[in-house]
Amino acid sequence: MKPVVRVVGLGPGSLDHVTLRTQSLLTSSPVVRLRTREHPSAAHFGDLESYDEFYESASSFEELYVAIVDDLIALALSSSTNEVVYAVPGSPTVAERTVELLRERPEVTTITEPAVSVIDVACAVLGRDPMSAGLRVVDALGSAEDFRGPGPLLILQTYAPEVLASVADRLPPTSAVVVLHHLGLDDEEIITLRASALASFAHADHLTSLWVEGFRDAGEAMGDLIDFMKRLRAECPWDQEQTHASLTRHLLEEAYETLDALETFVRVEADGLDDERAILHVEEELGDLLFQIVFHAELGDEEGIFNFATIADSVRDKLIGRHPHVFGDVTVTDSNDVATRWEALKQMEKGRESVTDGIAWQLPALTLYTKLLRKAVLVDVGVESGEASREQAVRALNALELDSVSVRDAQSSSNVDNAWGDALSSLVAAAQFAGVDLEGVLRERAAKLRDAIQEAERSSN
Repeated sequence: MKPVVRVVGLGPGSLDHVTLRTQSLLTSSPVVRLRTREHPSAAHFGDLESYDEFYESASSFEELYVAIVDDLIALALSSSTNEVVYAVPGSPTVAERTVELLRERPEVTTITEPAVSVIDVACAVLGRDPMSAGLRVVDALGSAEDFRGPGPLLILQTYAPEVLASVADRLPPTSAVVVLHHLGLDDEEIITLRASALASFAHADHLTSLWVEGFRDAGEAMGDLIDFMKRLRAECPWDQEQTHASLTRHLLEEAYETLDALETFVRVEADGLDDERAILHVEEELGDLLFQIVFHAELGDEEGIFNFATIADSVRDKLIGRHPHVFGDVTVTDSNDVATRWEALKQMEKGRESVTDGIAWQLPALTLYTKLLRKAVLVDVGVESGEASREQAVRALNALELDSVSVRDAQSSSNVDNAWGDALSSLVAAAQFAGVDLEGVLRERAAKLRDAIQEAERSSN
């Protein structure tokens, strides 16, 4: 029979939280170890040995926990009763890394005794049922990513003001956070702070945890939008009639409207203005564009071919593969290096023979030519410098022969003298060299011309 490490919990605070069975085991077992005596309940159990000295010598928490587990196993193997009792703060089944490590070790059998946890005490104090509330327990040190809703969240391991500051950075700044400090003790504190003010709570220690009732994040918002889409498909005759084919024109229209809103916003921002209407317009148009994606995702889900989750996972997986300098061990020098590697990876993934494969030829001509110029640079096709392109455009413009009378619309053609192509392509090349988006520039000029036309119309009335 394997030696046994029996793990008991000292509860989250006072001796009232320690079960009678745990008290009996701690006072009657021949071999007992406390993970730490830095806990209110530990003082009630005499001179039991602890692993506090291990904390001083370990260079990391993981090294500390491995050392504790190694010692516990050695004690169990050498014990006359074939057993050692190990007491941890709180409950053995909640946020206790040493217990996880013990369970992985084949030399011993690890038994965890029932104990009161910080979850029990927090829910009792706040009058919440963890199941009906949908409580999620998270580790403040488990990740650097933003916390995700919905709540409530019980955040553990918030033992210092600097940890609270880290938590604050991962929550919406205005979120209400309940600080639970020394629950069940004489100096118990329960205060509510905004996330942005969390670091101001200077008393945080190993008996401090946080309760976040809830906040709206992207995941919850997207879930609601998808549910909303399902309801429209179930109850709205127009939405029920739509197909992937019928929606394509709407997707194109929404994309152009989003582009228009973004260009307006960029102009306003460049002028140093804070135009709430421009901001709201961008938000609205981005939402309309997003809804088109959700609509197609719902149709795909009904057909059993894809859904929003598979779309999101697919693009995330693709982008992880395209960013080995972020998610792997590849080193890049600058953004040009990133772009070159991107094209190479894309060609390899899709089995393409040319960097031009996959380009949509339905793009507007200016955008299409600019895109091809970028591709040319990647494969060392000679592209004129900015100054050379400018000079070539000037020469081509000077070479153009223009009649004194404007032609009619019906006579317009793309079958013209090469000087026109030379002038236009050289101008695009010069803009590409300078990092200028000619498509956007021309759209901006179009907007100004529209305003001038409308002003002239108003003046004539």
